[in-house]
Amino acid sequence: MRKSLFAAAATAATLIASLAGAEETGATVLAAEADRNTTVSETALTDEVVPVFVEGEVVQDIPEEPESTDEISDDAAQAASLHDLVASMPAAGQLSEEMRCLAGAIYFESRGEPLEGQLAVAQVIINRSESRQFPSSYCGVVYQRSQFSFVRGGRMPSIKQHSAAWKRAKAIARIAHQGLWDSAADDSLYFHANYVRPSWAKRKVARATINTHIFYR
Repeated sequence: MRKSLFAAAATAATLIASLAGAEETGATVLAAEADRNTTVSETALTDEVVPVFVEGEVVQDIPEEPESTDEISDDAAQAASLHDLVASMPAAGQLSEEMRCLAGAIYFESRGEPLEGQLAVAQVIINRSESRQFPSSYCGVVYQRSQFSFVRGGRMPSIKQHSAAWKRAKAIARIAHQGLWDSAADDSLYFHANYVRPSWAKRKVARATINTHIFYR
């Protein structure tokens, strides 16, 4: 009877130990699984949430608008007069916005002037765009507030596109922009009609008088 009790006790102890070992093994597996899940979760969260920073600015180059650059013909290169040069300039081709501003100012300010006077007006606009005292573009110069009377409400009036005056203005703009002919206005930054007497003229140096306009530095 005692042996039977000892045998039963031994069997019970063995069963308890087995169950404990099984429980411990299962806990270990669950713990390992939990660790693995936690690691995966943390990795996924890290990859998704933490942004990647780039040192320094990322600058994307913006292509500049190509300027209208028609090839100069042999006739233009060998022109004996400004009149001949204007006649040899190509009439076709689209003007860039900057060149249109320059030609428009020539058209409205001096289309009734001789070619030399129109070129001088163009030269003043170009000189201003190259001076730190004024905006650095043709359009900026032309549309600068209270500088050109033909600009109303920040806009240029409509142009008679098929007129001879507009054709000449475009030719003069190209000539002045490309420096194909020297202007008597030279380095002038200002001009006015000879029938007015602005107070600022007394403080400037006169460079040229062409028809009805006086040009100053």
